[in-house]
Amino acid sequence: MSRLIYDEMCDADGSVRPHYQAFSDWVKRTGDHQIAQKRDEAERAFHRIGITFAVYGETSGTERLIPFDIVPRIIPAAEWRTLERGLKQRVQALNLFLHDIYHEQSILKAGVVPAERVLANSQYRREMQGVHVPGGIYAHVAGVDLVRADEGSYYVLEDNLRVPSGVSYMLENRRMMMRLFPELFANQSIKPVEHYPDLLLENLRGVAPAGEERPEVAVLTPGAYNSAYFEHAFLAQQMGVELVEGQDLFVQNDMLYMRTTRGLRRIHVLYRRVDDDFLDPKAFRSDSMLGVPGLFAAYRAGRVTLANAIGTGVADDKSIYPFVPEMIRFYLTEEPILNNVPTWQLSQEEDLRYCLDHLAELVVKEVHGAGGYGMLVGPAASVAEREAFRGRIVAQPDKYIAQPTLSLSTCPTFTDVGLAPRHIDLRPYVLSGKTVSLVPGGLTRVALREGSLVVNSSQGGGTKDTWVTA
Repeated sequence: MSRLIYDEMCDADGSVRPHYQAFSDWVKRTGDHQIAQKRDEAERAFHRIGITFAVYGETSGTERLIPFDIVPRIIPAAEWRTLERGLKQRVQALNLFLHDIYHEQSILKAGVVPAERVLANSQYRREMQGVHVPGGIYAHVAGVDLVRADEGSYYVLEDNLRVPSGVSYMLENRRMMMRLFPELFANQSIKPVEHYPDLLLENLRGVAPAGEERPEVAVLTPGAYNSAYFEHAFLAQQMGVELVEGQDLFVQNDMLYMRTTRGLRRIHVLYRRVDDDFLDPKAFRSDSMLGVPGLFAAYRAGRVTLANAIGTGVADDKSIYPFVPEMIRFYLTEEPILNNVPTWQLSQEEDLRYCLDHLAELVVKEVHGAGGYGMLVGPAASVAEREAFRGRIVAQPDKYIAQPTLSLSTCPTFTDVGLAPRHIDLRPYVLSGKTVSLVPGGLTRVALREGSLVVNSSQGGGTKDTWVTA
């Protein structure tokens, strides 16, 4: 891949792209002092609302505010239509793959995906074999990470199908921009995102056990000490449903109930933000205090729907990622609309040899890694860091994949020295229920450190509002 860096706002000759023209004109009309005031106002408001996250492993125990940048990432309508089709296609294929590997396993028998890559995967749940889930849907909420590189081509960087987070920041970023800069929205047509909670609730109700006319939905959180607790509480409040912890629930006669001040209430759909291992101490980790004893039995009996389904993690494992284009061809008999990033599978001898010879040029990732952890960005690493990582790869090559160091696109971002380009990615959220749908846009994450390619909030990244033009 070339090292050309695509600028979201300006062409190679420096002229402003048409979809950014109105915003560019506004910046010129608005003084730096006024913009600085608005940035400070946004930071104070986010503190008041409590939009924070915790970083596991930090000894201080303090929560951080995710930095918010007021320069939006703008996507033209025609471009978004292509992304939307590609995202729906990809998530549809991933759901078909998940249903298949827990039932007929036809893609494994056909040799399209190596059987050992799936069946020996730590995220594959044998307990889910033969379990029927409503509508055959496993990933009700999927966060697909997109990057733009080269001359502006989009690539899927990874799929997040377990408990994808960040959608609350997408919604609050939009609220903040509309509050601070109403004139920007008055002068141009930006597609809305604020109906996401309604869409999510509609999709969750659509996968309730058969025969339930008024299904009850609840959000299961690990509790206030979880790094994404703000989001759990936010989504429950926005959907108008109960936020519950494991201790609020119990199972009786294979049915899930919630204790309330007015007595017991049956729960039909549980939007769980708790990992598989901790959902049911009877079925998985016996030491879990976060789950509900008997929940898996109720789930297997078809008396409650879990979103996302147990066992989805195998499909977003980085060792499975290289096979998604083949899944699309296998299940949908279509060509992929969105491309994967070229990927070397280090479990294969030839790919391993190439990676070790080109370690200084590549990004190497743990197949189970997340949040920017467990990875090596070759060009940014020291010789010592690369050699230490080399030892880990050689010891367990099947734990890693490698990819080219993409020149992620940049978007102007307010920094201490004024507007400057910073690398970004995009996480749209795809909802699967009776239909597959998504709101226009997603969460744009920005690497605030100059030259950094790591956008994760745990690694110092920030966020932007994402506009899709109407």
